[in-house]
Amino acid sequence: MSETSTKPYLIRAIYEWCTDNGFTPYIAVFVDANTSVPREFVKNNEIVLNVSFDATSGLDMGNEWIAFSARFGGVSRKIDVPVENVLAIYARENGQGMAFPVERSIPETQAATERENNPPPKLASVDADAPTAVTAEEGGSDDDPTPPPVPRIGGKKPSLKVVK
Repeated sequence: MSETSTKPYLIRAIYEWCTDNGFTPYIAVFVDANTSVPREFVKNNEIVLNVSFDATSGLDMGNEWIAFSARFGGVSRKIDVPVENVLAIYARENGQGMAFPVERSIPETQAATERENNPPPKLASVDADAPTAVTAEEGGSDDDPTPPPVPRIGGKKPSLKVVK
């Protein structure tokens, strides 16, 4: 018998922490053939989704899938995301949350085409003031093109904190 992954439990815990503290939970998702999201909002095979209670309908955060309906440009869309494709979950307001490693399962021919058509972006340092572009947001105003902020760690190197 194989052990169950801790990832879906951690995602649900951060989601609950966000909602308990009045924050807006966002998930960053790696998009592949198994992911059902509006492709017009996908950039570099990634999309950021607002998964707050106000932005979703029928949210189901299971151990294998995260499923819900959300409005994009005023049109309700069904979203299905494999938990294994979640890159991060964080609070929009302060960027606190958790990031996860994801196996990128794009076929090599498609990956080569993607690399040619979309060269990787230059990464900003942690101290950079300008946020980098984030892909899509649903549940907000349809007239507001402002992307959600990129999670930051207070301008310093990340460190672990011992909690007893």
